[in-house]
Amino acid sequence: MTTIALSVNRRAVEVVAEPRTSLADFVRDRLDLTGTHLGCEHGVCGACTVLLDGVPARSCITYAVACEGADVTTIEGLDEDEITAELRAAFTREHALQCGYCTPGMLVSARDLVLRLPDADERRIRVGLSGNLCRCTGYVGIVRAVQSVIEARRARNIAALADGGRTILGPAGSGRAAPGRSEPSAARMALAPAPDSVARDIIQDFTPAVVLAQSFTLAHPPAKVFAMFDDIAGVASCLPGVSLRGTPSPERVEGGFRVRLGPIAAAFQGAARVERDPATLSGRILGIGNDQRSHSATQGEIRYRLLPLEGGAVTAVELSIGYTLTGMFAQVGRPGLVRDLAKRLVAEFAANLDRHMSGGSPGRPRPAELSFWSIASDVLRARLARMFSRISKTKGAE
Repeated sequence: MTTIALSVNRRAVEVVAEPRTSLADFVRDRLDLTGTHLGCEHGVCGACTVLLDGVPARSCITYAVACEGADVTTIEGLDEDEITAELRAAFTREHALQCGYCTPGMLVSARDLVLRLPDADERRIRVGLSGNLCRCTGYVGIVRAVQSVIEARRARNIAALADGGRTILGPAGSGRAAPGRSEPSAARMALAPAPDSVARDIIQDFTPAVVLAQSFTLAHPPAKVFAMFDDIAGVASCLPGVSLRGTPSPERVEGGFRVRLGPIAAAFQGAARVERDPATLSGRILGIGNDQRSHSATQGEIRYRLLPLEGGAVTAVELSIGYTLTGMFAQVGRPGLVRDLAKRLVAEFAANLDRHMSGGSPGRPRPAELSFWSIASDVLRARLARMFSRISKTKGAE
């Protein structure tokens, strides 16, 4: 077994695997990133295409150990990517997918073409996609979709990048990993905690894959709210699904977070550090965690800022919630679902915080949950609201 240290979808991981493990099996079986599909397993069909250091590569014929120190991006890591979002819309518009099995690899290759090609030349697009086989569509819709995205971006004066922005030559990770394994590489020294462990002493900074903005108000002055935020145990008791272990300190808070998204439940165990700036009444909570059962891992960041309202009698709490997910939860934790869950959690946190500051008890902690029925009821309420809004507008126009 070999310890492999690399970055997957902007998250540093360090996982033990056999030297013979392919990169495709590594991301699917060890990280539960099953958007990478396996077809021929000979590097011919292109269904397994991922980005290695920004370059499309066949993950089924690439050994994971050869990617030491490299940046790997799977289709899940392109959820918030602008070009991929445009390609997805174009694939839908041009009927460029049917069974969808080849689509993840096709999108990765198409994204590279959109980056590199100066214009929507059909021949160059067909040559560029010749390594991605599709048994359903006949390629006409796929080519049209890629052409439309290239044309739209060039019309917006977004120029092509020479070589797709590539700045280094050589195999994946070249110039990143240490030449020998006797000393830790710079990439490995900078890694965040591995999915199987969160026992490091330092919580590393990271760039969130998704950032959500939320806000609420409290009927208490900012100074009182800021002092409350200094009570780590008190704040944790107000957060749904959160529990602490041991004695918390600003440098390190250890505990867990229970969450449920539809049929999938997880109990993340991890640690966090707390930063505060009294001069600006702001702060940051940076955390990491993993769930052994679902093999999911997360990094999260909450930034808050307190603003006075109504002459300082009321406080507006502005939150910026950033996170990166890997594993099974990354498959169901799409931004829309997570945004709904965050909205519910913030509302419950605000109510608990207000109750706690008023001398009450926030109540017994329970898992943070977004169930199927709660999603369905929200959708139904939204549709009813839109229907009544249209009816009222129609009557007002008569």
